[in-house]
Order: sequence, then C-alpha cells, then structure tokens
Amino acid sequence: MSNANILLGVNIDHIATLRQARYRNAGVELEPIVEPDPVALSVVSEAAGADCITVHPREDERHIQRADVLGIRERVEARLNMEMAATEDMLAFALEVKPHSICIVPENREEVTTEGGLDVLGNFDRIRSIVATAAAEGIASSLFIDPDSEQIAASAETNASHIELHTGAYANAYHTPQRSDEFQRLVDGANTGFSLGLIVNAGHGINYTNIEEVRGLPHLHELNIGHSIVSRAIETGLAEAIREMKALIRGG
Repeated sequence: MSNANILLGVNIDHIATLRQARYRNAGVELEPIVEPDPVALSVVSEAAGADCITVHPREDERHIQRADVLGIRERVEARLNMEMAATEDMLAFALEVKPHSICIVPENREEVTTEGGLDVLGNFDRIRSIVATAAAEGIASSLFIDPDSEQIAASAETNASHIELHTGAYANAYHTPQRSDEFQRLVDGANTGFSLGLIVNAGHGINYTNIEEVRGLPHLHELNIGHSIVSRAIETGLAEAIREMKALIRGG
C-alpha cells in the first residue's frame, strides 16, 4: 500500500481532557460556556480531512463522556472508531452507539492514556465473544496489541478484522539506540498481521517527527493520532494541525 493511501484517525480524547480540567463537575446551568467541545471539534476535524474520529470512553469517564460519543455519532459523517475495554458495560454502550468500528484495548484506572497492548491470549474467549457480538451488529473489531507474533496470531483467531499495533515502545525509544529494533518489531508485526489476513493499523506516541519513519511501515491502513495533533493545535489551530499531519503521512 502506498503512503498516499494511509488514513488518519484523529483521537479527540485530549480535547475532552482539557475540558474536564476545568468543568469536571459542571452542572447543566454551565453547559453554554463549557469548552472546549469535543463534538464541535470533531466536526472541525472531519472538515479538515480526518478520515475517522477515534474516542475512548472509559468507565470512570475521566475525559470523553458518553454524551460526547453519542453527539459525535449524530453529527459527524466520518467513521467513528470507539476504543473500549473488554467489559459488558462498554460492549452494551458500543451496541447503543453503533460506531463503525470498535478497538478493544487494555485499561488501567490509574493510567492517563492506554499503556501497553491487549493480552489476547490471556483473554481469548472474552475477546472472541465481543468480536462476534459486534459483528452481528455490523461493527468491525480491531485489537490494540503489541507487535508480538503470538498475540497477532491469536488476534486473527478471534475473527477480528483489524489489529492496531501499539507504537508506544518505538516512540519512547525514538532517540535511543533501541529505536531500530523497536521499528523492526513493528515491521515484522505488520507483515505477520497482513499474512494472516488482518488489516493493519497503528497508534500511540506518533508525532510530527517520527511520522516520517512510521509511514514507511508495510501494509499500513490507518494511523490513530491524538495527543500530538491536539498539542500542535494549540499553536496552529486544529484544522491546520490535521492538514499538516495528513501531508506528512503522505510524504509531503
């Protein structure tokens, strides 16, 4: 697949994080002034060229709220990708929202953002059941995993259509001697996933510097990027930050 075909999913969770820093306990009377609005900025993202809007509602609603997700589903025509923990509660919410896809991720109440890949092998029956339930409702499933051959093989056996390779270890090693090894792990993971018939996405820690290398991963279908785009948006505005990232993905 050529770089020109790689899609961009914009994760807007950090927009909600900023809102919650001020308005976590806001009542209805404050709604007209609560900002920033993740729903409105999802519309901006779509207009700027985002191919997908990604959200990760958590059970403690630390950033994105369920009302945000429902509002985005109603107002945005671009694909909605909902990251979710492998719980009955989150599955029920996904079936209510009916996003175009779900991405099953590990979840830790203490983490600020998702750290590490999903243990598909250790939770195989549960994950396969979620994938089947989602598929029955026309929702595609992706599994957020480390570039580990056994986890990738297990992902294929769940009947998930996609994997999202966790690029965090590579991003953290970018300025260290381990960078080349971590990138090779991603290359090998992408090749393995593709050979098993999986659609290969990637995400976590991708930014305006390492994108030049990341976009060279083989068989790459879509990148999900959040923190870096929202951070750049403080300087340039969200629409320009998205346009710039899309240009970099495509080699511009």
